[in-house]
Amino acid sequence: MVFRLIDRRFLTGLAVSGFFIAVAGCQSTNNSNTLAAADSQEQAKVNEAELRAYCPPITLREGTAYFNTYAKGGQDDPAKVVYQASITDVTRSCSRTDGTLTMNVAVAGKVVPGPAGAAGTVKMPIRVAVVRGDEVLYSKLHNFQSTITDTSSATQFVFNDPAVSIPIPAERNLRVYAGYDEGPPKKQ
Repeated sequence: MVFRLIDRRFLTGLAVSGFFIAVAGCQSTNNSNTLAAADSQEQAKVNEAELRAYCPPITLREGTAYFNTYAKGGQDDPAKVVYQASITDVTRSCSRTDGTLTMNVAVAGKVVPGPAGAAGTVKMPIRVAVVRGDEVLYSKLHNFQSTITDTSSATQFVFNDPAVSIPIPAERNLRVYAGYDEGPPKKQ
């Protein structure tokens, strides 16, 4: 009796295992996708020279991480804030071609509606600059726009300047800055 119970369980387990093996064997694979994935992995490999290559550090300057917009006539009045934007992260990637260092500088942040906030577009002045000591090698002010549809929560944004190009430096003494730049105060 005990052997019949074990045999029955064994045969049931064998039948279930056979079923799963048969189903797995029926799955078709497209070898061209597998080969394409392997080929793209070959292309994505980074060589040692690229890994050790210099890519200048990026930082936010003090006072450039926040940007407020106010309703007309409400400058610096907390009750008249339309939007407050903040930068939460900055990064960059570098590539080299024909003696030129090209960086893709990215800025991530969020926009929070204020008491006077409404759905619409907020324009943010984001500057990207590359400096060597006091020498400015690259500086560009972008008028980045983000659309706000929900005034009850923050809206995230990502900005990037993919064309920051300078000659490849002889020394590792560059610094990249990204942040809000409102420029000189408006005349009233």
